Amino acid sequence: MSLRLYDTAARAVRDFTPLRAGQASVYVCGLTVQGPPHVGHVRAALVFDVLRRWLTAGGLEVRYVRNVTDIDDKILAKAAANGVPWWAWAYANELACTRAYDVLGVLPPTYEPRATGHIPDMVALMARLVERGHAYAVDGDVYFDVRSFPGYGELTGQKLADLQPAADTDTDERKRDPRDFALWKAAKEGEPATASWDTPWGRGRPGWHLECSAMAERYLGPEFDIHGGGLDLRFPHHENERAQSMAAGDGFAQYWVHNGWVTLGGEKMSKSLGNTALVDEVVKRVRPVELRYYLVAPHYRSTIEFTDAALAEAGAAYRRLESFVRRAAERVGADAGKPELAPEFVAALDDDLGTPAAVAAVHEVVRQGNTALAAGDDDATATALGSVRAMLGVLGLDPLDPRWADAGGDERLTEVTDGLVRLALEQRQAARARKDYAAADAIRAQLGALGVQVEDTPTGPRWELGR
Repeated sequence: MSLRLYDTAARAVRDFTPLRAGQASVYVCGLTVQGPPHVGHVRAALVFDVLRRWLTAGGLEVRYVRNVTDIDDKILAKAAANGVPWWAWAYANELACTRAYDVLGVLPPTYEPRATGHIPDMVALMARLVERGHAYAVDGDVYFDVRSFPGYGELTGQKLADLQPAADTDTDERKRDPRDFALWKAAKEGEPATASWDTPWGRGRPGWHLECSAMAERYLGPEFDIHGGGLDLRFPHHENERAQSMAAGDGFAQYWVHNGWVTLGGEKMSKSLGNTALVDEVVKRVRPVELRYYLVAPHYRSTIEFTDAALAEAGAAYRRLESFVRRAAERVGADAGKPELAPEFVAALDDDLGTPAAVAAVHEVVRQGNTALAAGDDDATATALGSVRAMLGVLGLDPLDPRWADAGGDERLTEVTDGLVRLALEQRQAARARKDYAAADAIRAQLGALGVQVEDTPTGPRWELGR
């Protein structure tokens, strides 16, 4: 395929050439399940969901891994503050994350490993690092020796001399260098016994960075194609992952892809700042498919400022696409037309996953399709419908996908509503037939007051809910 991606390590857009012909391997850092996810959290999931779909559309078999960090200082602290076991707190928030992924149409990963299920892999990786002279143990803690790896800092373009202490332990006194980072943390007095595991260096729990390196190697091998995540993960998380994996002898990721932030009030959306918009809450006031459109349409490396006005604008834009698809499907059948991608759409996604230009290409074909509908040109309508559905399918936004088509209510209630609206439209048509236009206009106005928009077409009136 002709895909090109911006590689953080190279600081340039590079041609994507997978390690294995016909296959693509992707590891994306999942969430630390310390709380329910906000809109900023799920942007990464959506970005890499579109990338995965595009790789698949290009004929590649994709192995996609997204981890769950279910043991962490913050998880322990929040669980203790709420008087529940740490593992119960982690699992409840893991379910909230899964719920958010599902409601926004994110495809399930090939594998979704939990950190706590891969302690033996982490211990084995640490043992290799200790043996190679890149890690050392002190009183049950195990640290990575950053000075032992000459390439440390290369991912983010930083020099070791300019870096601040790692600040991932209570004290740096036991470290050879304050910038050394923790691979393993010794069990502390007062922490739950269930939050530590036996190792050759004593009981304890893994450091954040070690987890991803071990799980990536477990499911994708020592070398894989793409490592993804949010921009905030570049340092120290991804820098440390890269250092420890390569120091252990792995080739690790060939491409590093990072998505931009979602901001609120000009600041990165963050639990610590309190400026969050939880997914569970946002989808109560906007349809999930419209939230997906809002987060997918901008370029993945751009910053998105989260506002109600921008969300409403995105929703209106999506509804224009949706309206054409539904009207065209009623006219020519949902499966009419070949699922051909517009050349402009292909070129846009091949150019560093350029979703803004790709979405613009979809809107242009919709414009052509609306012209064909108005002219009664069924062949051109079918051609446009097939293309639009294929393109929206790549973006995970096809209105006729059962995920979206069936979302939002009780099927029996929908049938009753449809029947009542059609009865009113029949009464309106009868009024027009007897030239009682005042009565016909009154029926239309009453439907409009209830949020039902009526459109007169060459084949008769059709309706949809206004939003």
